[in-house]
Amino acid sequence: MQRHVDEVPPGASLAEKVEWLIQNLWPADADPPRNNVETAAAIAHATGEDISSTTVWKLRTGRQENPQLKTLTALATFFGVPIGYFGFAGESGPIGEDLTLKALRRDVEQGIIRPEVLRALVDLSPEARWVVDEMILAAAEADRVRHA
Repeated sequence: MQRHVDEVPPGASLAEKVEWLIQNLWPADADPPRNNVETAAAIAHATGEDISSTTVWKLRTGRQENPQLKTLTALATFFGVPIGYFGFAGESGPIGEDLTLKALRRDVEQGIIRPEVLRALVDLSPEARWVVDEMILAAAEADRVRHA
């Protein structure tokens, strides 16, 4: 599974939020899914909630914007996020920021991001940090375009 930690944009759709969770907070103890069937099976196995691959597909593609509470609860449980993450922008925005930090922390723990890089970033002057910020944002945009 390709990993790139982007923050979920304010006002993101349910489909964008579900996709972000799959790409960025897939549980480390579950095999990465190759398709919606495996995604549904992993969620069902971990939570005991019967969720179909069709439901996962509908959620990921935006064809189901108003799922049942039990489906949202299963997703929240599986990904370890508060159910409020699936709510309105005012409620889910701060949760999304916390989840971005959680995903980054996990990447550091797994060696995907080197801790010394984060320490160096903290030690940079505000001007140098701004340059690095701009480079990271440009690289993230180029990566999004390349994978779109």
